[in-house]
Amino acid sequence: MSAASILLHSGASVSAASASVAASVAGAAYLVAALLFILSLHGLSKHETARRGVLFGVGGMVIAIAATIWLTVEQLWGQPQATIGLTLLVVAVLIGGSIGLWRARVVEMTGMPELIALLHSFVGLAAVIVGWNGALDPGEIDGALLGIHHAEVFIGVFIGAVTFTGSIVAFLKLSARISSKPLMLPGKNALNLGALVAFVGLTVWYVITPDLWLLIVVTILALLLGWHLVASIGGGDMPVVVSMLNSYSGWAAAAAGFILSNDLLIVTGALVGSSGAYLSYIMCRAMNRSFISVIAGGFGIEAPRSTDDETGEHREVDVTGAAELLAEADRVIITPGYGMAVAQAQYPVAELTAKLRERGVDVRFGIHPVAGRLPGHMNVLLA
Repeated sequence: MSAASILLHSGASVSAASASVAASVAGAAYLVAALLFILSLHGLSKHETARRGVLFGVGGMVIAIAATIWLTVEQLWGQPQATIGLTLLVVAVLIGGSIGLWRARVVEMTGMPELIALLHSFVGLAAVIVGWNGALDPGEIDGALLGIHHAEVFIGVFIGAVTFTGSIVAFLKLSARISSKPLMLPGKNALNLGALVAFVGLTVWYVITPDLWLLIVVTILALLLGWHLVASIGGGDMPVVVSMLNSYSGWAAAAAGFILSNDLLIVTGALVGSSGAYLSYIMCRAMNRSFISVIAGGFGIEAPRSTDDETGEHREVDVTGAAELLAEADRVIITPGYGMAVAQAQYPVAELTAKLRERGVDVRFGIHPVAGRLPGHMNVLLA
């Protein structure tokens, strides 16, 4: 063996060993990040531990991003396209981070719902792009795994496209750029069901014969379905919509994780998807809605109302009377609503609560699960 071939062989061995070490370290970092995300969800379940939960989530995301950047640098280092790839990576991180910091600083609390909806659309769009990339460049996959890959691509593109347009419509409705009235097309439930049946048939077709035009068709179908699902929803149901879109974005991320063979995306997406779905179920029960009808796009149908006459005695009270009642009360329950958020009255409410508790009054809050314009809106305001 010549000296040149020995050097080449040893260089390839070192490169392969370096890539293996990088993948192992990144995998360990992803595991730590996933655990932090789980702790974050646990902390966010109670307002006393919400701040700690947010810190856990931030820490997990920092670790995940750092590990991904490091792994990408290790894989691209020495490659002909390394300069272009690393430049695009740095530019993307700087642009995305700058926009995120800017929006976080200027957004009002009452504008959080539409911002969250817009962020969900980015997750859906990313899943569509990842799916298309996986279809155009499947890599070294053959045999039975190739069919599984095709199914992952097709499902990921469908979920991502539904999330993308659905989130865009939710953003437009929540920001009052379009009417919040539900779109009532004739046979809307049949349209939704027909789209889902068509998706299943197209998925089987694509797995057997992965023609590109099938991917184009399902992308268009999913974009239209996402638009129709949320456009058919009235403004009163938007908190449930935000929760469901959160769930959809999680499943879209998990689908992208399968395509990219990224365990962290799979775990994180599954956490977001399942927690969002469970939250939506809780909210549907609080609103006397059917969870199945929500999944099927059965929004806009008013919840059944009782035909019983109103009972009880109606009494009005002025500011002075309210102050006297609060001063003499042993227990007080405050039930905030969206009006408190609009008036930015959470600070006076907090001050009132502190003063009442100093006087020995037992003050509690009665918060409806769907109070506000997104899940937990009132809890966030009062935290």
